[in-house]
Amino acid sequence: MIVVAIIGVLAAVAIPQYANYVSRTRAAGAAAELDSVRTAIALCRQELGTLTGCNAGTNGIPTPATSGNIVSVESITNGVISVTTGATDANGAGLTIIDEPNVTADSANMSWINRGTTCDPIRGFKPGIGDCP
Repeated sequence: MIVVAIIGVLAAVAIPQYANYVSRTRAAGAAAELDSVRTAIALCRQELGTLTGCNAGTNGIPTPATSGNIVSVESITNGVISVTTGATDANGAGLTIIDEPNVTADSANMSWINRGTTCDPIRGFKPGIGDCP
């Protein structure tokens, strides 16, 4: 009886931690799968001199394939990438990556800011990781 109680307590702690781990892994996988799209958008901006027109399917910007990490591609318009990931919140809803290009004043450098729900330190990215502020 004591052994069963100990296993129950361990399972009560381990299962939620494992679910958080799987969610963080899927968020990181989605971010990695979007790297080629980010690179293509940066090249498009260099060639056009603007982010306007840097859309999926044009100017060399690919549309990422869906997978266990990227469940659906909402849009890639004017350099802004919006996808739903395989990472989930505690209720099972998919977390999003909304990556916006951030061009510096000298316009030589471009970084990314994630405004999506994957900026969640428990189930997604911690601050400073995955383009999260």
